[in-house]
Amino acid sequence: MINCNYFRWAKTLLLRRHTTVAAAMLMTAFGWPSFADTQLIHAGTLLAVPGQEPLQNQTVIIKDGKIVSVQDGFVALSDIAAEASLIDLSSNFVMPGLMDMHVHLQGELGPENDSEQLKMSSADVLVESVHHANLTLLAGFTTVRDVGSQPEQMYALRNGVNKNWVTGPRIIASGNVSVTGGHGDIDGISPDLMEMYTAKTICDGPYDCRRATRRAIKFGGDLIKITSTGGVLSDTDTGTSQQMTEGELKEVVDTAHGLGRKVASHAHGADGINAALRAGVDSIEHGSYADKESLRLFKKTGAYLVPTLLAGHTVMRMAKESDFMSDAIKAKAIDVSSAMAGNFTKAYEAGVNIAYGTDSGVSRHGTNAYEAILMFEAGMSTSDILKSATVNAADLIDHSDSLGTIEAGKHADIIATAISPLKDITALLNVDFVMKAGVIVKH
Repeated sequence: MINCNYFRWAKTLLLRRHTTVAAAMLMTAFGWPSFADTQLIHAGTLLAVPGQEPLQNQTVIIKDGKIVSVQDGFVALSDIAAEASLIDLSSNFVMPGLMDMHVHLQGELGPENDSEQLKMSSADVLVESVHHANLTLLAGFTTVRDVGSQPEQMYALRNGVNKNWVTGPRIIASGNVSVTGGHGDIDGISPDLMEMYTAKTICDGPYDCRRATRRAIKFGGDLIKITSTGGVLSDTDTGTSQQMTEGELKEVVDTAHGLGRKVASHAHGADGINAALRAGVDSIEHGSYADKESLRLFKKTGAYLVPTLLAGHTVMRMAKESDFMSDAIKAKAIDVSSAMAGNFTKAYEAGVNIAYGTDSGVSRHGTNAYEAILMFEAGMSTSDILKSATVNAADLIDHSDSLGTIEAGKHADIIATAISPLKDITALLNVDFVMKAGVIVKH
């Protein structure tokens, strides 16, 4: 329990005129509501619907964490409600909160990973993930899709955020299904530890993968994450081509869809990308070696590509500048990273649906916006980048009715920058204001 001295200190803090921001952050940390039920944002430039033209001098009216309306001009407080509060962003660029569709909140890639796995308890992992979630939110990412973490701890974090017990982005958390010896299975440690750490959602053959999918959903998965190909960070020399069979892929997808869950497939090699798309997955993560058939299948199925260029950029640098990676991982890191950006450009130019994703956890948490710079360097327009991180991401997770734009009835997930990211995408590296569901977490 928190002792009474803490609340006396908090009361003193709230009474000081110069601590308005600190008080707002304190209240946010405990999930308490902000100062007034009704809030007005005066937005100098408002990108209400990414993909459309921004508007000048707009007022966003918020009540109980949701957007009531967007009105032309700077509406006065007295015209709305006696107890309303004003948030002056009249000199800023205002837009919906960003969304990252591929994160791993429970760790970061580095030379101490092996020892951390042995030394850190599940409780330690959960507490660390709270820290990473907060860094992500402060960077302007108000919703994330976590696609590979210890499920019990990640579901607890998701639920804690939803209940306002801890501060973090809205989390869509996956249940994970992989095949024995494939990417997503445990590797690189002694056989007895591999036996201990092997998840109960590792499967072999279509019917066993059906069981694993059902189990992952039973224990709380919002979606299913599969690994149709090998992966860079698996400490094996089994490559990055297809590892799940067509029958296994089809059974997972049909089972998940039958239970109302979407399926995201980690996939590097073209054979595994294409097999996953034929099976009906909803998104391909990475898509490093996508070929002409991949692009045709993307367009036919409407599946999203979640590119994670930042992961490729990160592992390429680490492979060349550090010595903690095994030779097998280094070789895959350099090979895959060299292919990612070029094939992303081809997918974008072909009109493939693209949703923003970074693979943060490979890269450092809180640097999620750097993906936007890499997408821009690969030829994507600033407008389409912002759309991929808002409108498209909301569509991928089936939350278009509540997220992705600043419109009446939607959650008040709103960020602001000093300059327009439509003119300079690096503006996303310095988000000045973050609001999630009407609560200010950064100003």
